[in-house]
Amino acid sequence: MGLFNVFDVAGSAMNAQSVRMNVTSSNLANAGSVSGDPEQVYRAKQPVFSTFRDTLSATEGVSGVRLEGVVESNAPLELRYQPDHPEADADGNVYVSNVNAIEEMVNMISASRSYKNNVEIVNTTKDLLLQTLSMGR
Repeated sequence: MGLFNVFDVAGSAMNAQSVRMNVTSSNLANAGSVSGDPEQVYRAKQPVFSTFRDTLSATEGVSGVRLEGVVESNAPLELRYQPDHPEADADGNVYVSNVNAIEEMVNMISASRSYKNNVEIVNTTKDLLLQTLSMGR
């Protein structure tokens, strides 16, 4: 594997972590949202990733990260009895989003650290390439 392939792999991984952070921030922004209709309440979302070995390089062992899509959680919604809520249904119930703020914060920290690790990989590779070039002087 050439050193230039590292930029492709790390770049695709940084893009994946950026998508992951955006989806997580959307989940956190909608945590605790309610609706009187279970079909209208916000449901937690998660990105789904895969590798793309053939697209990136014919070299064996080189693969990047590709976003396959964003899926909604099937976790059950919380039903609360709040007859005074403006969006309560006829029975006085509201449905609360299934976003777990603690899990989302852990997800955000993990994505942030993964992004930072890939930045370090890019910087280290750049330094190695510059040192290799300076050996020829």
